[in-house]
Amino acid sequence: MSIPTPLAKVGRFFVDLIELYIPVTTFIVLFVSFMTQIVARYFFKPLLWPEELSLMCFVWTALLGGLYAKRENNHVAFSMLYDVCSPRLQKAMRIAGNVLMLFAFVIALVPSWKYVSFMAYKKSDVLLIPMNIVFFPFMIFLVDMIVRIVIDLAKDLGPLKTGGAA
Repeated sequence: MSIPTPLAKVGRFFVDLIELYIPVTTFIVLFVSFMTQIVARYFFKPLLWPEELSLMCFVWTALLGGLYAKRENNHVAFSMLYDVCSPRLQKAMRIAGNVLMLFAFVIALVPSWKYVSFMAYKKSDVLLIPMNIVFFPFMIFLVDMIVRIVIDLAKDLGPLKTGGAA
């Protein structure tokens, strides 16, 4: 095992920041704002900002937290048919699925960027946060997923080029 270079350590920290630390932070903010909203509703007067903040944090938590699930391969999968197939057919299914997802994410990249950029003009009603900031995690999600799918495809297609078995 090789010793990680400083650049690799910085890269790993940056990926952890996006996939772990930001979603954990946004979940904590979501939880605190949600609880604040409940307390205010029952003991004082209802507040608008906690609901808005919790909805924004939910978007960030769900999208960026999903990236960590992809990294660890801990996402939900219905694999009854996949599990009974031969390893060669499983590899073909993985390749086909990854190619389809890669195609869809690459096609979605430019229109999504245009929409997120377009939403800079609109601000949230209460906190006045620009909506492009709220929707920006989707762009991070797309780019990260594209990179991870390409890596998965390279792993599956690599042994085909060298003639080895997976």
